[in-house]
Amino acid sequence: MDLMLDSKVALVSGGSKGIGAAIARVLLSEGCNVIIGGRNLENLLNTCKDLESNIQDGRQILAFEGDLTESDIPEKFISFAIEKFKGIDILVNNVGGSIPGGIEEISDKNWDNAFQLNLYQAVKCSRLAVSEMKKGDGGSILNVASIYGRESKGSMTYNASKAALISFSKALALETAEDNIRVNCIAPGSVIFKGGGWEKKVLSSDDGLKSFIESDLPLKRFGRPEEIATVAAFMVSPKASLVHGACWNVDGCQSISNI
Repeated sequence: MDLMLDSKVALVSGGSKGIGAAIARVLLSEGCNVIIGGRNLENLLNTCKDLESNIQDGRQILAFEGDLTESDIPEKFISFAIEKFKGIDILVNNVGGSIPGGIEEISDKNWDNAFQLNLYQAVKCSRLAVSEMKKGDGGSILNVASIYGRESKGSMTYNASKAALISFSKALALETAEDNIRVNCIAPGSVIFKGGGWEKKVLSSDDGLKSFIESDLPLKRFGRPEEIATVAAFMVSPKASLVHGACWNVDGCQSISNI
C-alpha cells in the first residue's frame, strides 16, 4: 500500500534503536525525509548508516543529538528540521522510560523525571511542531504511549505519565482538528529488541521470563519493533485521514481492558 508519504518530513525522537528506529525505517521506505533524535550521537549515526538502504531517491536521514528532557533541546530539535527541510509534516514522540518503585521509594525528583521523560518533552515538541504545521497544510503527530497508560501494571510513575500522555493527545487532537493536524497515540505492549529493557530482563531471568510469557502474552512471544512501526506509519499517513484523537493498542491481546 502506498501511504502517500513521499517527500514528507518526519521527526522521530528516541530514534536510535527499538521502536523509534523501526518507525524511521518504514517512513524512509515510504519516501520520507527523516530526522532521528537521541542522546548518543554514535548510536544515532550507526542507525543512520544501518537505515541507508531504505532511503528513496533524493531523500535523507539525519541525526539530531540532544536530551529532550533538557529545557532548550525540544526547540533545537524542531528548529533543526526547519533549517534542513524548511518544515515539518510528521512528529513521532517516542522518547520514554520507566522509573521503578513504590510510593514510599520514589522521590519527588524521580516523579518529576518520569513526567519529564514521558510527557513534558512530548508536550514541548508538539507545541513547537503545531506552530510550524499551521504554516503549511497541516500534519500528523503520533505519541508513543503504552498499554500501561490505559490499564494498571508496570511501575507507578510509568503508568501515571503514560496515562497523562494519552489524555494530552486527545485534548490536543480536539484543539488542532480545524488546522488539519491529526494527533494520535499508539500503545505498544511488551516489545523486545537488542539493548532494550525486555531483553535485559530476559537475559537476567533464570527462566528467560518463561512464566511471564505464558501468563501475560497470549501469542506466547514478545512483540517486535517492526510490528509497532507498520501501524505507526499508517497512523501518521493520509491513508488514516479519519484516525484522529485515537489510541490504538498494538500488543497481541496482552492488554485485558475492554476499551
